[in-house]
Amino acid sequence: MAFERGWKALLIIATLSIVGIALVQAGFVSGPWSPENGETRVVDPETDSGDPKAVIDVEVADSSRERYIGLSNHGSLESGNGMLFVYDDEQDLTYVMRKMDFPIDIIFIGADHEITSIHHARAPGPNEDGNDIKYSGRGKWVLEVPRGYTNETGIEAGDEVEIDLESNQTIITGQGASAVILEGVA
Repeated sequence: MAFERGWKALLIIATLSIVGIALVQAGFVSGPWSPENGETRVVDPETDSGDPKAVIDVEVADSSRERYIGLSNHGSLESGNGMLFVYDDEQDLTYVMRKMDFPIDIIFIGADHEITSIHHARAPGPNEDGNDIKYSGRGKWVLEVPRGYTNETGIEAGDEVEIDLESNQTIITGQGASAVILEGVA
């Protein structure tokens, strides 16, 4: 009798897991990343207009699981959207294009608040899983945006980043050319 109840409980758990996975894959339930979202604006600090060059809504990935999954279960990344990966310390990082369906720009940002490198990452081909497509850099933060976005906005390695977690704002100041403000980063 206890054995039969154990199997029933296991069957219920397995069924709920399969249903949950199906709902996530179908897009009815959000992924495992933080519900924390933010907004990124690219502005020219040399003008007084205050009009942004671009606005990016970002999802924040600040746990191991969130960083592992990243954008892999997104079908695409629309212009004006991105994901910010947050680490405790600056470190050497390698990002892979695991299960990605679209290309992205990967921006590595060091603990000294400077963009250390930018990679224009391609999507895996039809017979690739993406695990062998690797992009390395050093950073405490990594920002992923649609491929070509950094070229369109002029964001480049050496741009300065200011992060103020109390006000939930991050500012990337270009080499005299642009700034990026990330709001909602926790």
